[in-house]
Amino acid sequence: MPKRSSTDRDFAVNAFRVVEQAIGEHMDGTPLEKPQPKNEAAVALGRLGGLKGGKARAKKLTPERLKEIAAKGAAKRWNK
Repeated sequence: MPKRSSTDRDFAVNAFRVVEQAIGEHMDGTPLEKPQPKNEAAVALGRLGGLKGGKARAKKLTPERLKEIAAKGAAKRWNK
């Protein structure tokens, strides 16, 4: 898993953002943008693909390749 870039931010920058969110506007007086609502059709379509993705991939792989991938994943988990 890639390291998150937010861990190397300055504490002052983080505190500044918390204050902006608490007051609901940027320090220059402009309001914070509200997140756009998600397109329900796109969400449903993405979910359909996500539900069948891993199973469809595993079905295409040979048993040997599937075993290699599983061994590599186990090695990564145990070597943390």
